[in-house]
Amino acid sequence: MMKHIQDTLTLHNGVDMPGLGLGVFKVEEGDTLVQAVKSAIAHGYRSIDTAAIYGNERSVGQAILEALQENELAREDLFITSKVWNADLGYESTLAAYEASLEKLGLDYLDLYLIHWPVQGKYNEAWRALETLYHEGRVKAIGVSNFQIHHLEDLISKAQIKPMVNQVEFHPRLTQKELLRYTKEQGIQLEAWSPLMQGELLDNPTLVDIAAKYGKSVAQIILRWDLQHGVITIPKSVKEQRIIENAALFDFELSTNDMAQIDGLNQDLRVGPDPDNFDF
Repeated sequence: MMKHIQDTLTLHNGVDMPGLGLGVFKVEEGDTLVQAVKSAIAHGYRSIDTAAIYGNERSVGQAILEALQENELAREDLFITSKVWNADLGYESTLAAYEASLEKLGLDYLDLYLIHWPVQGKYNEAWRALETLYHEGRVKAIGVSNFQIHHLEDLISKAQIKPMVNQVEFHPRLTQKELLRYTKEQGIQLEAWSPLMQGELLDNPTLVDIAAKYGKSVAQIILRWDLQHGVITIPKSVKEQRIIENAALFDFELSTNDMAQIDGLNQDLRVGPDPDNFDF
């Protein structure tokens, strides 16, 4: 059970990954982003999740560098994730994309590198590139994002290394029960993007009632629900107060009954694209 903001879950290759991180999707390069990342690290966050397509790796890198100095931390204290975009999927192009991300971030390795979307006919070659980077010790862990069970089965059947992480849309309206069970069986860590359903769940009556009972915000209830399902979560915010609030998850525990009530909100409803039907 996670008791602290810096508690970790151990990936199947022995690497420890923080259970809570900061996501930076749709946050533009610039001072707002730099301050948000620095603020998160100052308040105890150790995991930052970005991606090539977000177009903000330079600001994330700048923030990391400044935060390390200001908080007297070592690079090893942080867990940094980025992702290879669809246009770069392929063996050589994925290797090149990794170098480009490192250069923008100003880092000499990543803790986790993910294939962003399961583009049919392309992700297996990209995975070979990730395996190469991993074998060479250039990245601590490798994984995928937005992969359904059948994508994972196909990947695993051809791979030398099983993905360590699958980052997917996961929230009380999309509980991904089958996928969660499959990834647990396979020893693949599930990670939630858009855990708050881009804010759409914050006035849900069931969640509002549960939040009142614990004296917590709806966001805190949802993020705690993630953690109690053994799912890593990376809420996005640029507001310092919200960043602090999103991390105040470790002084309470949801009852079995409340967990089941939240599970019951599932409608298999996505706010993001369908991994079986996207065209980008």
